[in-house]
Amino acid sequence: MRSVPASAAAVTTAPLLQVDGVSLEYRTARSVVRATHRVGFDVLPGDRFVLLGPSGCGKSTLLKAVAGFLTPRDGEIRLEGKPVHGPGPDRIVVFQEFDQLPPWKTVKQNVMFPLLASRTLGRREAAERALHYLDKVGLAAFADAYPHTLSGGMKQRVAIARALAMQPKILLMDEPFAALDALTRRRMQEELLALWEEVRFTLLFVTHSIEEAVVIGNRVLLLSPHPGRVRAELDTAGFGLAGLGSSRFQATVQRIHHLLFPDSPPPGQGGEGAEGRTLSPTDLRFAI
Repeated sequence: MRSVPASAAAVTTAPLLQVDGVSLEYRTARSVVRATHRVGFDVLPGDRFVLLGPSGCGKSTLLKAVAGFLTPRDGEIRLEGKPVHGPGPDRIVVFQEFDQLPPWKTVKQNVMFPLLASRTLGRREAAERALHYLDKVGLAAFADAYPHTLSGGMKQRVAIARALAMQPKILLMDEPFAALDALTRRRMQEELLALWEEVRFTLLFVTHSIEEAVVIGNRVLLLSPHPGRVRAELDTAGFGLAGLGSSRFQATVQRIHHLLFPDSPPPGQGGEGAEGRTLSPTDLRFAI
């Protein structure tokens, strides 16, 4: 077997993002609440890394800390070996809300805005890059439209194009499809995977849907109920939407369910499916 030079091996295995023993807290009117407790994981270049857990486990809080919006109480977050101390253009977030696009700007102007605001590109170059990424998400024909004329799914595609146009080191997505109807959500999952196949960006994705986590991720980190602790990390590469309904997919879904809620019944028993609900040990259903 041909040996691989040590330098080449280091390039392929070095983490892009390191979350090292991170505990996060927030203050309420009555007390300080711990959202996560000593969470640690690595994200490699090109990963589709998913944070999965029940509502309140701190997964969105972790994403905000990676984005630089929150400071860990304990532990450290590093990007390419350098500590994260605040927001930066190397980490761009796509949120769940549809109103993240300024309504007075056209689709193209929305995609151009962060490029111009950060002085990453001049106006001409920003316009060219905006059109390039709008084409990638299938919205080049809507470049001069305004957000109020777009559907929810189209608005999310603009938000994704805007994020990718910045060419960040890692794309952060906080339950971006949770508010969409089931058919649009499935199509957005398809489009995100197709876009990843073409561009091969690094993705950190938050969801509370087990099915979505297995479809989107090549690696899935399971977080316990509040406060979030690492329960397990699973290799889910090789599934995708083509694997939906297969016995292997079903077995993986049931395994994840058991790891999250060992005392609750497996998915699919007793009730109709409701993909996208917040996970809980007493009300967990799937539409597969």
